[in-house]
Amino acid sequence: MAVVEPLSVTELFKVGIGPSSSHTVGPMRAAAHFASLLAGEGVQPGGLDLTVRLLGSLGATGRGHATDRAVLLGLSGHDPETVGIEVVETIMAEIAGTGRLLIPGVGPVPFDPARDLRFEPATRLPHHANALVIATSAVTRTYYSVGGGFVEMQVGDAPDVVVPLETGPPLASSLHPYTTAAELVGACDATGLGVADLVRVNEHHRLGPERLEEHLDLVANTMLDCVDAGLVAEGELPGGLRVRRRAKELARRLGQRARQEPTEGAGVKHWAATPVDPMRAMDWVNLYSLAVNEENAAGHRVVTAPTNGAAGVIPGVIGFLVSYCPEAGVPFGSFTPVNEEGLTPFRFTPGEVEPAARQRRRAVHDFLLAATAVGSLIKNNASIAGAEVGCQGEVGSAAAMAAAGLAQALGGSPRQVENAAEIAMEHSLGLTCDPVGGLVQVPCIERNAMAAIKAINAARMAMWGDGEHRVSLDAAIETMRQTGADMLSKYKETSSGGLAVNVVEC
Repeated sequence: MAVVEPLSVTELFKVGIGPSSSHTVGPMRAAAHFASLLAGEGVQPGGLDLTVRLLGSLGATGRGHATDRAVLLGLSGHDPETVGIEVVETIMAEIAGTGRLLIPGVGPVPFDPARDLRFEPATRLPHHANALVIATSAVTRTYYSVGGGFVEMQVGDAPDVVVPLETGPPLASSLHPYTTAAELVGACDATGLGVADLVRVNEHHRLGPERLEEHLDLVANTMLDCVDAGLVAEGELPGGLRVRRRAKELARRLGQRARQEPTEGAGVKHWAATPVDPMRAMDWVNLYSLAVNEENAAGHRVVTAPTNGAAGVIPGVIGFLVSYCPEAGVPFGSFTPVNEEGLTPFRFTPGEVEPAARQRRRAVHDFLLAATAVGSLIKNNASIAGAEVGCQGEVGSAAAMAAAGLAQALGGSPRQVENAAEIAMEHSLGLTCDPVGGLVQVPCIERNAMAAIKAINAARMAMWGDGEHRVSLDAAIETMRQTGADMLSKYKETSSGGLAVNVVEC
């Protein structure tokens, strides 16, 4: 049996567009791969008869998740990491208006989205719930979007013979491989390294120090950019649910309160979020997460962490780390709220000179590396796809990753880091994925904020302990996998059960 390598930070944390990694980023990558196949075959545009079939969960919630738009972007040669938002917002109307889809290296192909792009929720292929079939008279391929932007392609007619789509050159093997949390902690014991440093050694071997630090900075800075973008946007989110953005107004009110002395005896509305409020950090964490997930719901740039539907959890907890924790270079007892430069008036760059900035960058890098270890264990041993295991695999996984990352950044031992992840995962078991209207808005946006708070609490609980605990992270991950397998499909990103059928959409 082949050894399953831990995922690299470059594989787990990817920059893309919202609202879904499995229903947007993955299909976009699959379609771009298909376009490259056509160009490589030297196919001529005339008489291609291009069709796209979105099956299973992609067919059920593909309209709300903008899967149709993602496929057209991919076929047009766009990459999720670099595509311009203005292109994202206009491509559907452009292709519908012209009846042509321009495939790079092939040319303009006749295409009518209403006729040639088909949603087939009742058709489910055995390998995975997220399947798409792209076909022409010359080439046909079946792809599976398996969560977090990861894509597999079927080989021939055998549904279970698949190969992963590679996004870059093959990576070297890890110096310290692990397939379970027990092996991860054991490797830390054997080497004397913490979780983040063990992953750092592996990544230095696989990527090189420069590429690793470059990617960690990209991930962290993109998250901060997303937070700040969410703070200035207003109005309703797309899709018809009439969900209003809240982050901008909340940021204004919290920023005002942070500099305001409370009126004694005036009630909670007068002292909440002021400097005397012992829970004020919670409001700011909510803000960070809401801002990111509102941007994701709008189809804007986010980081899969480990998915787009869960993209706000880790930025929310990183926001807590860099705003409140001395381990990240914050002066003890101080907090800088929103200001004219944005909520986070700094970005991460190599060669930081100021000691606090160096400490902050190191803390965030350690956070992301420890989170990578946990996310890899969940992806390889269970799933991060809502269509496969429900929201416990998306927001639950993000909470476990964030808890581990925060515990690491606060100086936790390997056992405390593992314990933090376990607490967050254990108390996410059973979460359903039942988005109202097939949109990544209700309950997804608020759920990210709730999970960020849960992750912080899990890390703090673990840090007060010595790392010894009754339930292992491996047991929690396996339980999540089993629970997802037992879960009815109507609770797994099909919008056919739960809140999706009990909340009026208009």
